[in-house]
Amino acid sequence: MTGEHVPVLLEECIRGLCIKPDGIYVDGTLGRGGHSERIAREIKTGRLICIDRDEAAIEASRQRLEPYSDIVTVIRANFRDIGMILDEQGVGQVDGMLFDLGVSSPQLDEADRGFSYMVDAPLDMRMDRSSGITAYDIVNTWSQEELSRIFFQYGEERYSRRIAGAIVEKRQKSPIASTVQLAEVIRMAMPAAALREKQHPAKRCFQAIRIAVNDELGALSDMLDTAMDRLASGGRIAVISFHSLEDRIVKNAIRARENGCTCPPGLPVCVCGFKKTVKSITRKPIVPSDKEIKRNPRARSAKLRIAEKL
Repeated sequence: MTGEHVPVLLEECIRGLCIKPDGIYVDGTLGRGGHSERIAREIKTGRLICIDRDEAAIEASRQRLEPYSDIVTVIRANFRDIGMILDEQGVGQVDGMLFDLGVSSPQLDEADRGFSYMVDAPLDMRMDRSSGITAYDIVNTWSQEELSRIFFQYGEERYSRRIAGAIVEKRQKSPIASTVQLAEVIRMAMPAAALREKQHPAKRCFQAIRIAVNDELGALSDMLDTAMDRLASGGRIAVISFHSLEDRIVKNAIRARENGCTCPPGLPVCVCGFKKTVKSITRKPIVPSDKEIKRNPRARSAKLRIAEKL
């Protein structure tokens, strides 16, 4: 699967978006264009706006989307700015939006990106390689307390303090410059029992650093604050998340617009001013089938939530 990105929950997304041939749609995470290509096939006279912050992903998707160039607009940007992006495109409301929050397979497999603990590479992990802090900056300059916090909060790593302490001790002797160096520091800091687990000992910490480098949770919250307001009545938003923190943010953002009344129980009428603006289409998230997981193991933790604008 190296170098190939398999779109996760593809048919579930297409069914969930209820694509209209003349509708306007947004793929906020273009990646290698798998979801976008499938959406574009459903559109006849409408429009698809594709967004990604990764220039390599945009370039890789151009050939795939070339047959649909008359209806597809590709924009390099961060989806957290979805409101500004739509304004610049002269678009008020859209009929559907899709956001796949996963790191694409090529990003994981391209050694020089520094996302993977399986191959040696400089510590980078930036989605947008033209700006922002790198993983090297975080690992070698953030305090022990901050490292411990992100490992625990973003990676749900129960040995976060031990690992953060080991990193600080190591970097005092010389900077930690590569993915393999960092993975080894993490491995050496963990107790023997943890090393017997199936997953790689560095997985959770690498996830946490990547989230911090790209401010992924902040970007997700900013996007959700705006995206649902830009849906037309009956328009749908579909979000694929890959870990509990992302899924919780998505679930709570939908719930706040669906069941956000703050009035005390028992009041005959609502006095807080809440107005329901969306309804959840998926009370429980949609997850990949066993068949899809077998075909694409990286889909294992995916969860799809869909909401509709009232």
